[in-house]
Amino acid sequence: MIDADVVQWTRPADERAGTPMLVLLHGVGSNERDLLGIAPVLPPAWTAASLRAPMPWGPGFSWYPLGTPGSPAVGPVDDAVDEVLAWIDDVAADHPRIGLLGFSQGGSMALQLLRARPGAFAFAVSLSGFVVPGVADSRDEAVATVRPRVFLGHGDLDPVIPAEATARTQAWAAAHTDVTDRTYAGLAHAVSAAELADVAAFVDAD
Repeated sequence: MIDADVVQWTRPADERAGTPMLVLLHGVGSNERDLLGIAPVLPPAWTAASLRAPMPWGPGFSWYPLGTPGSPAVGPVDDAVDEVLAWIDDVAADHPRIGLLGFSQGGSMALQLLRARPGAFAFAVSLSGFVVPGVADSRDEAVATVRPRVFLGHGDLDPVIPAEATARTQAWAAAHTDVTDRTYAGLAHAVSAAELADVAAFVDAD
């Protein structure tokens, strides 16, 4: 289950109603505080909510078991997606629009959430992430019908996400979404200032 008590918000409870919400999904081994550092560069109209993944993993947490890098088993990913959707459903009435932003494993979660409910989210941002293989074609057909906005950001020196997984993600996004695809020269498995500036502009265009 997603622990609602540890969710990190960028607005106090009495100031959230009516604001668009950006759901932040950290990478494996990290926690709900990790992505808060990007909040100051995001458009101020958005309220960010940073979640903690449900599985303990090393010093932090994981959304699902890792398996083959870039190619996890679909079932556990969908189980984690169901947990995030249940949390979103509890707070969605307060937020007229909801966006998704994840890093690495959290990026795969953002795209899988989009597959689960293609019309429910304003956009999905996947930074150094990937799309999970082995999903039924009917789910992706539903995404293609909606063609939601997606931002993909990745470094050309990423040693963590296999090149095959990145290429698969780029092809999937081009075929099924309205994608903004950016590759950052010299960037490893990380987020750069230039990338964050592009993300801020992407979110602000919603």
